[in-house]
Amino acid sequence: MIQKLKSPVILMFTLTACTGIGTTTADMPTRDDGAQFYAQNCVACHGVSGKGDGPTAQAQVLRLPDLTTISQRNGGEFPQARVMSYIWGDPNNDHLDRVMPSFGGRIADDLVPVEIVGFLTPTPRQLAGLYFYLQSIQN
Repeated sequence: MIQKLKSPVILMFTLTACTGIGTTTADMPTRDDGAQFYAQNCVACHGVSGKGDGPTAQAQVLRLPDLTTISQRNGGEFPQARVMSYIWGDPNNDHLDRVMPSFGGRIADDLVPVEIVGFLTPTPRQLAGLYFYLQSIQN
């Protein structure tokens, strides 16, 4: 079971050990970094607006969700861990459950600490940027 770390020294040591670097605020990805990743990897299906109306959306077997209403569909809360794990890719879901590509292997090397459900979690930099972007486009 994971517990919250109470000591800043232990926390910094843990993050440094997990990420391999001492990450500063300046090193953290931004919403703009996430928007760039989104434009390169997500627009074809999810569309510029995030409403699931990209040029290839019609060819998808399943209707794509409106990414601007993730919080709305979850009682007004942005489901941090669920969104991140879905983007990362769940190896337990087969291709019929998941039509979106798994990004896990391609973005796994550069980690930054992101607070997820109250815990600082080593997270791939590009995934963190995308998370910040998706959170920023919620209606």
